[in-house]
Amino acid sequence: MYDYAVIGGGIVGLAAAIAVGKRYPTARIVVLEKEQTWASHQTGNNSGVIHSGIYYKPGSYKAQFCREGNRSMVEFCQQHNIAHEVCGKVIVATEQHELPILENLYQRGLANGLKVNQLSAQQVKEIEPHVQCLAGLRVPSTGIVDYKQVCQKYVEIFQAQAGELRLNTQVQKITSRSDYTVLETNNGTFETRFVINCAGLHSDRIARLTKANPEAKIVPFRGEYYELKPEKRYLVNSLIYPVPNPAFPFLGVHFTRMIDGTVHDGPNAVLSIKREGYHKTDFNLRDLTEVMTYSGFWKLAAKHASEGLQEMVRSYSKTAFVRSLQRLIPEVTEADVIPTHAGVRAQALRPDGQLVDDFLLVSSQNALHVCNAPSPAATSSLEIGKAIASKIPEQSLLASSDCCLVTTNS
Repeated sequence: MYDYAVIGGGIVGLAAAIAVGKRYPTARIVVLEKEQTWASHQTGNNSGVIHSGIYYKPGSYKAQFCREGNRSMVEFCQQHNIAHEVCGKVIVATEQHELPILENLYQRGLANGLKVNQLSAQQVKEIEPHVQCLAGLRVPSTGIVDYKQVCQKYVEIFQAQAGELRLNTQVQKITSRSDYTVLETNNGTFETRFVINCAGLHSDRIARLTKANPEAKIVPFRGEYYELKPEKRYLVNSLIYPVPNPAFPFLGVHFTRMIDGTVHDGPNAVLSIKREGYHKTDFNLRDLTEVMTYSGFWKLAAKHASEGLQEMVRSYSKTAFVRSLQRLIPEVTEADVIPTHAGVRAQALRPDGQLVDDFLLVSSQNALHVCNAPSPAATSSLEIGKAIASKIPEQSLLASSDCCLVTTNS
């Protein structure tokens, strides 16, 4: 009998396991991961950015956890000698109508307690000489890291806490008893007094296996990247972002210098017809059917039809993709970039067509579900872990009484 079972071995699940182990050092904790390696999906395929928190609604989980997570992630990397760099980023307006949006973003950054500098076009060029713009912002606290390396250190810390780790273990059925839960997997059965669901792309399905209702469904969006050829990496010094379209829930195509020195360009955002579909040809009938029969998707598609079409064009047309890059750095050409990896974002979508724009934690009997944790979840992972640990009962209470938490949507 385990006290806590964490489902999902990405960066949020591993951080949660560490935090719970620290809070309850005598508890018996197990992490169940269906893949053969840790951080196989969202964590292992993201852009490696330590985000600042400038974009998020003041007072939201994302704003709070990202701001605090930026600090704690940098401190963690320093403590454990993990390669990282606090290089800062610039956000630039390239058209006149973007200037008021840039000003609003500046005010939001200040409201979120960040250091943000307003820049003229010339000041932007002093930081990023090849960028063409009208004005910009500099956010000095933004950084870069390899989150797979962070996860490996999380694994080592959890093992030192005497936690148990199970790879190749996919949860297939969940049966709730009055004071414990049975998890049936392809690799044995596990009994636990409390479930912590950090299953990412499958978090809504795991929640529903416990009879919880997250009031949202995960819709997967693939983000495709190109990479600057080595001889063209001089065009980018750090991170260069466009002003995001406030009516569209993604940040737009941008340039990111990775911790290994490569420069990735993207991503776009297109519907993936498989929850773990990293290639255009990847297909899963169940995943596609769930999206196509979900009213929330069609309401979202109707609202963002124009933007969605542009994203699809960028997916199939290198010319269109590069044209988006040229808005920031005009001298980039099609010959300068080559395709690289893609990632899939697990985005929760409500039945009314509204994207869940914050981290979503849902409590149910003997369980806590993280049902929306896209970017900046990696940056925020240590803080999300602490929040999870603070919301769950200690094992003495679990052992002595039935545990039923009030459902919380935030």
